[in-house]
Amino acid sequence: MFVRDAANGDIVSGGNFHGQPLAMAADQVAIAIATLGGIVERRIEQMTNPLTSMLPAFLTPEPGVNSGFMVAQITAAALTSENKALATPHSVDSISTSGNQEDYVSMGMSGARRIERMLKNLRHTLAIELLCACQGIDLLAPLKTGTLATKAYEAVRSKSRMLSVDRTLAPDIEAISALIADSAIAAVLY
Repeated sequence: MFVRDAANGDIVSGGNFHGQPLAMAADQVAIAIATLGGIVERRIEQMTNPLTSMLPAFLTPEPGVNSGFMVAQITAAALTSENKALATPHSVDSISTSGNQEDYVSMGMSGARRIERMLKNLRHTLAIELLCACQGIDLLAPLKTGTLATKAYEAVRSKSRMLSVDRTLAPDIEAISALIADSAIAAVLY
């Protein structure tokens, strides 16, 4: 819709603007989230794999008897895979329909809405990484880590104890994910 300003002869657009720039930005954010999640998941795999970490298999003091962080690593892989699928660009997915009555749209709304789900998946993946890192620190005792890593370790351990024997890790992952969401982990590092 265009409105003519009679006073000075200007034409002012009052219509709905095309949201392509926002849709493309949402696609880039989604790609960045998926990429970061992929990097995090690979670090989790490296920590849980005795061939690459020089730690016990699956970060358990008694591998073979306990599965340790094996299922947590599988969970991280599944969340990462889901985020990769969700990162498919939305801004390229529109076709005019209804005898050309419908506009070519940016798909920005769906592009933006998926980001919340992707961030939740990423927070859980980061929580698994923090839990694995803390377990690795415990398994390497009496070796010590640096000051900032110690602060992060203490924040994680305030919500999750060392995994000595198998237990469900879902509550631990949720608790650490909440610390990440509340910026509690970031706060101890600054």
